[in-house]
Amino acid sequence: MTNANVGTSTRQAAIVVGVGLLLMAVAAVFATDVVLGRLVVPGDAMATTVNIATSEMLFRAGIFSWLVILVCDVLVAWGLYVFFRKVAKSLALLMAWLRLAYVFMLAAAMFGLVAVMVLVTGNGWAAFGIDLMPAQVQLFLDAFNDMWSVGLVVFGLHILVLGYLALKSSHIPKFFGVLLVISFFGYVVTHSGNLLCPDYETYGRVLGMIFIAPMVVGEVGLGVWLLFRGGRARRTDSPAG
Repeated sequence: MTNANVGTSTRQAAIVVGVGLLLMAVAAVFATDVVLGRLVVPGDAMATTVNIATSEMLFRAGIFSWLVILVCDVLVAWGLYVFFRKVAKSLALLMAWLRLAYVFMLAAAMFGLVAVMVLVTGNGWAAFGIDLMPAQVQLFLDAFNDMWSVGLVVFGLHILVLGYLALKSSHIPKFFGVLLVISFFGYVVTHSGNLLCPDYETYGRVLGMIFIAPMVVGEVGLGVWLLFRGGRARRTDSPAG
C-alpha cells in the first residue's frame, strides 16, 4: 500500500470518527434528556408508565436514537483503530475491542427499553393490571439503567486507552489526551458508584457536575478536531507493538 493510500485511509477514518461522535452526541442528548428525562418521573412508577403510554412515538424515537448510537459506536471503534494503529497497533486494537464490548452491553441493556415499549403499547395492562403494570415498567427501566452503567465502566476503560494513545501521538493536541484520561475517572467513579452505593443519588449529581466537562469536551472535542484536522499532513508516529 502506498503512502498516499495510507494517508487517504487515515483521513477517511478521521472523518468517520468525527461525524460518528457528533451524531452520537445529538442522539444521546435526545434519548436521555428529551425522552427519558421527560417521561421518567423518579420515584413514581405510575406517572412514568402513563407518560410513556401517552407519548408512545416519543418513546419509540428514543429507542431509535439508541440504535443510532449503537451503529455510530461500531463505526467509531473502527475509525479510531485505523487512525491510531500507527501509534501503537496492539493498544489501538484493545481500544476498539473495549468500545465494541460496551456496544454489546448497551445492546443488551436496550432490551429493557424494548420490553417497556411492548408492555405499555401491547397487552401489558390486561396481563398485569393497573397495580402491577407500573412495577413491571420500573423493573425494566432499572435493568436498562444498571446494565448501561456496567457498560459505561467498560467504556471508561476504552476512554483511558484512547487518552493514552492521544498523548502518545505526535499529531493530536495533548490536552485532548489529558481530558480523556480525566474522563476515565469520571466514568469509573460515577457509574461504579451508581452500582455499588445504595445512597449514590445523594452525591452522584455533584460528581456528575465535576466530571461532565472533561467527559463531554474530551471526546466530542476530539471528534471535532478529527473531523476537520485529523489525517491532514500529519507527522509519522513511531510504530509500536
